[in-house]
Amino acid sequence: MRIAGAPVSWGVCEVPGWGHQMAPDRVLAEMRDAGLAATEFGPDGFLPADPTEREALLASYGLTAVGGFVPVVLHEPAYDPLPEVERALRGFGDARMLVLAAATGQDGYDERPVLSAGNWTALLANLDRIAAHAAEGGRRTVLHPHVGTVVERTDEVERVLAGSQVPLCLDTGHLLIGGTDPLALARTAAERIAHVHLKDVDASAADRVRAGESTYTEAVRDGLYRPLGAGDVDTAGIVTALDQAGYDGWYVLEQDTILGAEPAAGGGPVDDVRRSVAFLNGLKSVADVQR
Repeated sequence: MRIAGAPVSWGVCEVPGWGHQMAPDRVLAEMRDAGLAATEFGPDGFLPADPTEREALLASYGLTAVGGFVPVVLHEPAYDPLPEVERALRGFGDARMLVLAAATGQDGYDERPVLSAGNWTALLANLDRIAAHAAEGGRRTVLHPHVGTVVERTDEVERVLAGSQVPLCLDTGHLLIGGTDPLALARTAAERIAHVHLKDVDASAADRVRAGESTYTEAVRDGLYRPLGAGDVDTAGIVTALDQAGYDGWYVLEQDTILGAEPAAGGGPVDDVRRSVAFLNGLKSVADVQR
């Protein structure tokens, strides 16, 4: 079980005005001290853009790079997303996982458009086209269903599975908020899951987001995400289902956080990360006994 981190668990996010942005040296040190082996890149500007410089920085904290989250507009027939994706890939270095999100073209994740049939045709074609291009460079592409993007809800996830060959990033939190049971998806479509983001979620808060009673940003600020094992996602069941299906990729701890200020030394978001790592280590111990 390969466990990685993500800067957004420390409140570091690409959305303008998201909240206080912690410095890389503290975030990377806390990742290391929490027992994580690797990380996704985080937003542009968080880590050095030069792959060699970034690799050296991560190595100084005992970390490697898994890949990066790249939100890009995929649904506009008149827009070619491939040059934008290619620019991102040039900075990947040895990292192998391109985590695409079907961005709306707007900042933030609180509003999204309704797609036409033409939009869907463009989106599905672009997914396969980008995946083929990335594979030529030895990288794998996954689509990340994400709140506030054009692939959020269950019918949209199903449309991607049926209309493209691109595997998914199974994000347990975003799927649940969008109305998809992540455990059911892990059981029925494991062969299409190539990357995992682990979140635990307060289901009542997720219901309010789905019903339009709260924006995603408001819900995150109010504690939508919980340490693994403390919310309503069946993380143990999901890990078991994927393990039984032969999944051997990364499990990325990614619990979106909004910070109002710099946390006191030794505390803050890292407390939840430590709890989540301990929960996953407990799952590993149980699995070893069962074998």
